[in-house]
Amino acid sequence: MENSGLENFLLIATKPDNIPIGTMLLFVAWVFWVAIKQMIAHDKLIKANKKEKIWDEMIK
Repeated sequence: MENSGLENFLLIATKPDNIPIGTMLLFVAWVFWVAIKQMIAHDKLIKANKKEKIWDEMIK
């Protein structure tokens, strides 16, 4: 019986050479999520005419 797609993926992803790449992808996804979260917060401040508070939010 053949391996399923998930089994093949895990077989390749857990090889020692590929673990740093997977870790990097998780880190990039986390940084992207933080950036999107901050962007949404800053857009809300801009719409509320509180542009001066963006800097205060950034240095917290």
